[in-house]
Amino acid sequence: MRTYLSATLSVVLVVLLAVLVPVAALSAWVDLEIDNTDRYVDAVAPLASDPDVQSTVTDLITDGAMKQIDAGPLQDTVREFLRQAVLSFTTTDAFQDAWKAANRTAHEAVTAALNGNTGEAVTIDLAPVTGRVKQNLEENGVPFADRIPVQHTDITLISADRADHLRQTFRLLRTGSIWPAVATLVVAVLAVAWLRGGGPGHRRSWPAALSATAVVGLGFALGALVLRAVLAYTRDRVLSEVPDSETAGAAAVYDALTGSLRTTAWAVFAVGLAVALCAGLVRMRRRKRVGRGEVGRPGKPRRSGSE
Repeated sequence: MRTYLSATLSVVLVVLLAVLVPVAALSAWVDLEIDNTDRYVDAVAPLASDPDVQSTVTDLITDGAMKQIDAGPLQDTVREFLRQAVLSFTTTDAFQDAWKAANRTAHEAVTAALNGNTGEAVTIDLAPVTGRVKQNLEENGVPFADRIPVQHTDITLISADRADHLRQTFRLLRTGSIWPAVATLVVAVLAVAWLRGGGPGHRRSWPAALSATAVVGLGFALGALVLRAVLAYTRDRVLSEVPDSETAGAAAVYDALTGSLRTTAWAVFAVGLAVALCAGLVRMRRRKRVGRGEVGRPGKPRRSGSE
């Protein structure tokens, strides 16, 4: 009966941790990164050097400019010339500064969209970038640069429909803050203490403690895999509703923002699996030593067979 109860509690604990670990990681991520403007900007700032982002920004700005330009039979030539000029600008420090400024403004829009009403997509407005591009090209005498419109040109990160589905989840995660992480640690500690003691009225034992530690480690490892699966599933769903011309740029931004979560998932998985394996191996080794009579109670020497 006691073995059955312990096994049942172990399964319940693994399942509980498999749920708590991803919830804790996501809540902490929302609280520490998504809700923090500086950390948000720091996460996406390196994307100024990402080829997919540079290409997406270049195409959007070029398309907007060509709507204002009529070059007759030279239309395609002018488009390619202007595109190469804009693409060249995206490799400069000025573009990196403009990208940071755009994302600092975008962070307000992102949090507002996730907190706001239905029908609002999550986007990055490229107007600050376009303004810097136009200024730079005009200063360098690039033809038709003055025709580039400085207007709201967006990279869609999350479509309006998908944002509607994610808003409630986002609000719950924001409310949770770091408390799910605290709860996860408390559950793990209490579980080890409970399983080690076998419940009220039972003597504590190190074998039970090792078994409990292995169960907790397994629960953390499984929770990390669940988190990784959630990230992959959400990424596919979000990008499936982004316009094809913006998918590469949106994917780069999504990956940059969730980079810390992916790192956390693999780190927790590695540590949890290592703890489970180590505790399990020590438990097995101790059991073998007991079976051979190599482990006795402290202070009481083993009796020989002649006695």
